[in-house]
Amino acid sequence: MTIQEMHYAFKIALNKIDSQQYRNLTIPEIDFLLNQAVDLFIKMNVRPRYNIIPGFEKTQRDTDEIRSVVIADQRLETIEDVRTENYTYFRLPDDYQYYISAEVIMNNGVCGDKKGRLIVRQHDDRFEDSPFDRSSFDWGEINAVFDSIGIRCYKESNVTLNTLLLTYIPLLPYIHFAEGMPNNTYTNLRNETLTGVQHCTLPDTSHSEIIDIAVLLATQDLQIPDYNIKLNKLKLT
Repeated sequence: MTIQEMHYAFKIALNKIDSQQYRNLTIPEIDFLLNQAVDLFIKMNVRPRYNIIPGFEKTQRDTDEIRSVVIADQRLETIEDVRTENYTYFRLPDDYQYYISAEVIMNNGVCGDKKGRLIVRQHDDRFEDSPFDRSSFDWGEINAVFDSIGIRCYKESNVTLNTLLLTYIPLLPYIHFAEGMPNNTYTNLRNETLTGVQHCTLPDTSHSEIIDIAVLLATQDLQIPDYNIKLNKLKLT
């Protein structure tokens, strides 16, 4: 759908066309709700916090509805001034949002380059003290944690980590219909001046669900009585 079609579908779903029962939502307000819905949709499909089944792409539908925004095998630069014999830092992309997977190209000076799997650990785990869990060139496994500097990858002292290939979900552009405003522009809550239009970059198959989520958010904010009906519709889809 175009952003214009998403606005129209939102209004239809909210039963607000030609209705004076509730005040009309403005274009910036609808844009804000749609962007909130996109963020919730991404979180539900990529990293559902309260889902007992962790992980990404649990079903083919999850894969299909998120595929257009996945950036695969992005090469990251090392941060040289914090490199030690025990770990190497890699700089996260500026548009990084959610981690999916990664591989590291490493070299021990004998066998040449080798690709290893990145294993993300918790900060309080003592994985490097365990002979079964520590990073290993032979087993092709590199432990890592995320912090304010970037991705901290642990390694054996004789191993060099040359490249990290990151697959991730980036920050998505703020979808909007500024073209429908006077002078074709407005400033959003991020203090960004928007002009023209920005369509949703997720696949079309996800747009109806994003609209349902936006309508549910609006129904809750406006205290519309059929909130539970819209919630049940979203659960069904």
